Amino acid sequence: MKRKALAILLTAAMACSTFVGMAVPTAAAEKEVINLWTFTDEVPGMVAKFKEANPDFPYEIKETIIATTEGAYQPALDQALASGGEDAPDLYCAEAAFVLKYTQGDMSSYAAPYEDLGIDVEKEIADAKIAQYSVDIGTNPDGKVVGLGYQATGGAFIYRRSIAKDVWGTDDPATVAEKIGAGSGSWDQFFAAAEELKAKGYGIVSGDGDIWHAVENSSDTGWVVDGALNIDPKREAFLDLSKQLYDNGYENDTQDWQDAWFADMKGEGEKPIFGFFGPAWLINYTLAPNCGGEAVGEGTYGDWAVCAPPIGFFWGGTWLLANTNSTKKEAVGQIIDWITLNCTEDGLQYKWANGTLNGEGGTKDCVASGTVLENSDGSLDFLGGQDMFEAFIPANEYANGKNLTQYDETINLYWRDQVRAYAHGEKTRDEAIASFKEQVGENLDVTVE
Repeated sequence: MKRKALAILLTAAMACSTFVGMAVPTAAAEKEVINLWTFTDEVPGMVAKFKEANPDFPYEIKETIIATTEGAYQPALDQALASGGEDAPDLYCAEAAFVLKYTQGDMSSYAAPYEDLGIDVEKEIADAKIAQYSVDIGTNPDGKVVGLGYQATGGAFIYRRSIAKDVWGTDDPATVAEKIGAGSGSWDQFFAAAEELKAKGYGIVSGDGDIWHAVENSSDTGWVVDGALNIDPKREAFLDLSKQLYDNGYENDTQDWQDAWFADMKGEGEKPIFGFFGPAWLINYTLAPNCGGEAVGEGTYGDWAVCAPPIGFFWGGTWLLANTNSTKKEAVGQIIDWITLNCTEDGLQYKWANGTLNGEGGTKDCVASGTVLENSDGSLDFLGGQDMFEAFIPANEYANGKNLTQYDETINLYWRDQVRAYAHGEKTRDEAIASFKEQVGENLDVTVE
């Protein structure tokens, strides 16, 4: 009888734990938390919107936000993933500069295939028309998709309408695209256009950084091949392109993300600058806030347009990954799916593309889903009413995601410093390349010949 009574009590206790799980202050409560690790508040904001749209979602989100400045994010994330403790990430983010480390490199073993999260990967990617470069970057060495982004970051050429009219008599995107050699895979027509702009007192770009991402992400190979440093011919040619811009005065010799670069967006630099290479985010979050106005007629607001670039490329992006050791994979999969693949009007993609994520009149962005973009309105007053999606949909298709390595963030800094030294006449071409190789060899686990 005692055993029977004990069994009844144990059964009752288990039932209570099952049905009143939220009231149990120990292990059951901990199961209701999803750990999110990221480097800005952007994804936490998206997850908050997911929870608003899904009020029955039974998990709380614990956010750990560590900025990427001074290299703080990656070591902390790596340690948290390796610890496997209760604070280990269930969901985490990686940006383009270092995403390969987490999808294909040293930390890729922690990334769970999306198919393990309950996502019908191939079908949903096809239905959403996700750009191939984004899929390639998010695919692990076993051919499994472990990460996708929510933005499409294919690049275009963003130019000043008033300058185009002054030099060529029209601001039509098709004409400007032809002038700069759109789709040619060459910089020849671009530099011919630079000479025409110079004759009228304009620079074609602000600094050599404005063409770097087009050069970098159109190369055929990455910085590291079979463990050894590799200088792709297209990246090596950046030495000559940078020097050509500097020697001929086709630029204001600025460095991206510095005050002089932002001044050129307002039209307040040494000489007026025609354009910038970049994705839609450069328009929304960099050009617009730094154009000197908030309405047409103020600063350079409304004086911009977008056309196809000479060379297809992408710049930036954030990929979402799930920890293969997480015990909440299905729940994490629901979040990832809503952010990256859901094409309905209730998903993040549609809301963000149409500027309704935070209510009417919000930011319209170029999202990952081509299906959503095709059915959305990308018209912006900032672009003189142009629908930017018409330029960015093909731009996303031209981008190449097979030339990244996990060392890109660091190697790019070394390379651009040496290119700048060469362009300014501080080093010979050979000296710049030798210094670059020395930096890589001394600081990275990469063979240098």
